[in-house]
Amino acid sequence: MTNETHRLVILVGSVREGRFGPVVARWVAEQADAYGGFEVEVVDLAEYDIPLTLPAESPKHAGEAYPRPSGMSGLTVALAAADAFVVVTPEYNHSYPASLKAAVDWHFTQWTAKPVAFVSYGGAAGGRHAVLHLENVLTELHAVTLRDGLAFPDCFTAWQDGRPRDPRAAGYAKALLAQLTWWTAVLRAGREAAPYPS
Repeated sequence: MTNETHRLVILVGSVREGRFGPVVARWVAEQADAYGGFEVEVVDLAEYDIPLTLPAESPKHAGEAYPRPSGMSGLTVALAAADAFVVVTPEYNHSYPASLKAAVDWHFTQWTAKPVAFVSYGGAAGGRHAVLHLENVLTELHAVTLRDGLAFPDCFTAWQDGRPRDPRAAGYAKALLAQLTWWTAVLRAGREAAPYPS
């Protein structure tokens, strides 16, 4: 392992009015900054044009020629430049938001051979159903999903002043970031050593 800094994108997956995602993402960014080793960027899907209608050809086969809307260019650049991701997602009807699925589907190589950690929030399940579905989808894109994530049940009562009430939360975040750091370094070294087999 080296001491070089890696680019971490924290992705806010919900665009719903009144969403709690930005609060969670800010806290995760604070934890990542404190942990060190990452250049952290919070990417909010609400700031981009992400249509549900997709071109006929898949982004895997079209590569750089894939015709994305100009309003998505900043998102594409951020995903491509990232060495690792933390996806912040709520749970809607036992799954994750359509906005997040659309953002995933508009891209392919931007996820490939990169680690993805999850921080979820919601009601009693804390967004865990959403994460289970995301793991399946991102594995299809050859991303490496981390087993251990953070889940915040009853988020509207379990948080206060932008922070989780549970004093153990920062420790859980540190453990997640330690695993993410390991995978980030290993996978980046692998991508730099040889192209990922397609």
